[in-house]
Amino acid sequence: MKTVELYGENYSGKWVRSRTACRGVVLREGKLLLSHETSSGLWMIPGGGLEPGEEEMACCIREVAEETGFLIQPSDCALVIEEYVYDLKHINRYYFGQVTSRCERQLTEREAKAGMEPRWLSVEDAKAVFTSYTGAHAMLRSLYRREYTALRELFPEGGAE
Repeated sequence: MKTVELYGENYSGKWVRSRTACRGVVLREGKLLLSHETSSGLWMIPGGGLEPGEEEMACCIREVAEETGFLIQPSDCALVIEEYVYDLKHINRYYFGQVTSRCERQLTEREAKAGMEPRWLSVEDAKAVFTSYTGAHAMLRSLYRREYTALRELFPEGGAE
């Protein structure tokens, strides 16, 4: 498993707290599962924060199911991205996952208001999405840089096999 460190333009130079998130890299018929916020146009690899006492694989399964409605069986962690922003260290753990069944999505109020829905894109199209953000919001630039880095590391030859 490879670890990559990313330093945000807004990093204070010292982190005082950390947050771990688990993300599911799910492929089906050559397409990658992403979460898309229809109101803002935001894209991300499905996943989210580890809850107290929760196992990392369980977090990955829960977060992908909540956001997308797909239950997955994750592999061992394939990639870790340690991202430093402000005074925070984000530890993002990426797991390949296979869809095992469907379930009801459990969106947060914010996700529902944002119109979050699952979308399937080719890996190349997803990489293009994550290189497209040029706006002023530093946290979004950071998010897109992180997701692009993950896809570049996990799929160095381009698309999925």
